Amino acid sequence: MENQILELQYAMDTFYFLVCGALVMWMAAGFAMLEAGLVRSKNTTEILTKNVALFAISCIMYLVCGYMIMYDGAFMLSGIAGGDTVVADALAASAEEGFDGGAVYAGASDFFFQVVFVATAMSIVSGAVAERMKLWSFLIFAVFMTGFIYPMEGSWTWNGADVFGLYNLGELGFSDFAGSGIVHMAGAAAALSGVLLLGSRKGKYAADGSVKAIPGANLPLATLGTFILWMGWFGFNGGSVLKLGDIASSNSVAMVFLNTNAAAAGGLVAALILARILFGKADLTMALNGALAGLVAITAEPSTPTPALATLFGAFGGVLVVFSILALDKLKIDDPVGAISVHGSCGLLGLLLVPLTNDGVSFSGQIIGAITIFGWVFVTSGIVWFALKAIMGIRVTEEEEAEGVDLSECGMEAYPEFATAK
Repeated sequence: MENQILELQYAMDTFYFLVCGALVMWMAAGFAMLEAGLVRSKNTTEILTKNVALFAISCIMYLVCGYMIMYDGAFMLSGIAGGDTVVADALAASAEEGFDGGAVYAGASDFFFQVVFVATAMSIVSGAVAERMKLWSFLIFAVFMTGFIYPMEGSWTWNGADVFGLYNLGELGFSDFAGSGIVHMAGAAAALSGVLLLGSRKGKYAADGSVKAIPGANLPLATLGTFILWMGWFGFNGGSVLKLGDIASSNSVAMVFLNTNAAAAGGLVAALILARILFGKADLTMALNGALAGLVAITAEPSTPTPALATLFGAFGGVLVVFSILALDKLKIDDPVGAISVHGSCGLLGLLLVPLTNDGVSFSGQIIGAITIFGWVFVTSGIVWFALKAIMGIRVTEEEEAEGVDLSECGMEAYPEFATAK
């Protein structure tokens, strides 16, 4: 009877893990729709190509070498442990130590859940460099980001490896439940290093220091993308509980879902109100980024805050993202979709909020962890971007940018029937 219970729990936990992974994969569609809505129509096909291609590249590179680097597991060459073997091992452990309700996973389910996180980190880069980066330069960078840069910092955090043998983040009191820093801030760091080398879009910043708004072509698509991301985030955070088949885990999953939703709502409302105060209008793009900011902020620790605190933490993110977007424009750092602010500024905020509700985490550990993640990804990404710029260039020509990268990079337009005669 005990063995049957363990097998049932194993099946439930693995199924839950896989479903959450599928929800996170659905976030790729959210990023694609959000970015397609926030760029100009002449750049829509290229941004969609980037999003679907980066997902495929992420899956291949993590399979080839990323998972091995991050978790010391080689999938491409050695294969994946079968379910029967894992269950047998679990039954043997249960016989020796007693059944404790723990979950044990086959390598396949763990790999699938991890690989969609890699793609999420890379998706963040896509929007920040939109409308002026060469497609193939971006895709080559994706190979390095998903095959090496992200897995290395992931090994120091979620796998507990020492950082170059110097220090251990876990021992310093670092914690990042689902990836505010490990995934989101890492993606923003890679994006920032690319944007600094790439430069701003033509006409974005005037010589007198004024900022020209370049509105997106399709706000309904951007709104749809935000809702898809909001939904996918339940798998992102909820799946990070790692199991479902016992009472404590089930309660934890329910709290994570509740707090994730509350933070998104708090972020959206706070950003909307702040935009009304600052601009005199209800700015939809700020509201959408506010929801995402709240989601990023709660991702570092969605299990320990109360729902009221989760809403407040999300509101902090919603306020921060508005000021961060304005600050980057003042610095002439051009981010068409606000990705660096949403995932970078609010990713850092999320890490710093963890010790407020989790007494096993220290502020110093969170700060050291944030510096480690950001420093590693920013520097290594900068090296790759610089090499690409020197070898093949990373920016399209002025003529191609003016015409739109859909034609120069993809040879087709997203909305050909609306094209103006030349």
